[in-house]
Amino acid sequence: MTVPPDLEIVAARVKEKRQNFLDYNFGTLRDDFLKTFFDLAQEYETLENFYRICVSVVKEFFDLDCRLYLLCQESALELVCDSLQGLRLEKPKAPSYIQLSNQAYLAADAWVIPIRGNQLLVDRLPFYTKDQVIGMLEFFPGNRLTEKDRFFFEKYANRVGYNLHVKIIGWQNIQRIRFINSLVADIEHNVIIPNISLSLYLRHLRQKINTLKDLHCLCEFKDEKCPELPAAQEKFRALVQDMETDYQTLERHYKGVSLFLESLFRPSHFQKGQLVLRRRTCRVQSEIIHPQLQLFLPKLRERSIQIDDSMGVMPDEDLTLSVDKGLMAQVYANLFSNAVKYTRRNYEGRKYVAYGRDVVPDYFGPGKDGIKFNMFTTGPHIPPEDRGHIFDEGYRGSNVDGEVGTGRGLYFVRNVIETHGGEVGYEPTPGGNNFYFVLPLVVSPEPPLAAELVAMH
Repeated sequence: MTVPPDLEIVAARVKEKRQNFLDYNFGTLRDDFLKTFFDLAQEYETLENFYRICVSVVKEFFDLDCRLYLLCQESALELVCDSLQGLRLEKPKAPSYIQLSNQAYLAADAWVIPIRGNQLLVDRLPFYTKDQVIGMLEFFPGNRLTEKDRFFFEKYANRVGYNLHVKIIGWQNIQRIRFINSLVADIEHNVIIPNISLSLYLRHLRQKINTLKDLHCLCEFKDEKCPELPAAQEKFRALVQDMETDYQTLERHYKGVSLFLESLFRPSHFQKGQLVLRRRTCRVQSEIIHPQLQLFLPKLRERSIQIDDSMGVMPDEDLTLSVDKGLMAQVYANLFSNAVKYTRRNYEGRKYVAYGRDVVPDYFGPGKDGIKFNMFTTGPHIPPEDRGHIFDEGYRGSNVDGEVGTGRGLYFVRNVIETHGGEVGYEPTPGGNNFYFVLPLVVSPEPPLAAELVAMH
């Protein structure tokens, strides 16, 4: 029988395992024992019931008593279940003759076997484990076990270990998901809703600014008896202007934070376990790029970084595209943040950031054009050994110049762009570095999710 090439390795292992079990010749009793264990391990989902299964099948099929010990977070062995008293809720410490070991041994008329976990998942356990050993199985009386029994129970302990390891991690993940869902609810209650109340304070501030402007109009008269009046009027005008500027800055930050909170803590992300897009047709320049640029302008100016928005700009003034506005705004927030930190002078002594876009015909296939968005910063090129990793999670290049960062910015950019069906990239160019992403030219929004429709009603 011909085996497909992609199945050769697994098929060889299947054949090897089949021969192993023929060699083991466990017999009907032991075969039924294993089948019962596996069936019940799938039937009962909780860890507590799995503990009960581990000792119960031994008692039923071999009339032997059994104790199950597991490592706790303090890396000490605890008794979690036995065939004499069942589940041990108090989890007493293992007796002195039960020691963590990677070899089976005889102690106090009991045969004690190590339980090994899954090597690929061992680093996700909530405790430190040596040699993958996560617990011990005790069978007694040990003098009733033949050599064949001991060999069989060692194989059984391995099956217990793998099943137990996966169940522990599975329940950990369930607890984490519950915590995350609870956290999202807390964020909505404690962060998002209070942030919405900031709009009320902004309205009040706007009313006060308007009142000051009205008062300023009333003060526009000359009185020779009050020589300080002109200077006072000038201070008044300056104060109104400063308050107006502060108001505009606060309003920009409020809108930015509100947009980010909505797009990051969207319940659908946590329900699906991944970013879920909420596409809306918007003008990329005026609704996404320009608001983020305004927020970063003070920092760019502080570092004497100039702005050039003519890099590959298409003929139309403001491109309309269907994207997740909140997530794409954060893409540009990350790109501008990196520009602030890593822009350096080029060979001409200039220091600037340039951005723009180009149409890339048939980028995603015949008749499927792409839009390439560029973010260029002057400075030395990224070293060749770093270029293939700059969009990886947590990766920071060797040329960070002591700038503070977490290595998540470009990874977030990649995640958002790929979720949109696009691609990210980097290219060294004369005098600097160009970070770019290409999006499909989509102009129609996606229909709302079912959860959103429920919320709307």
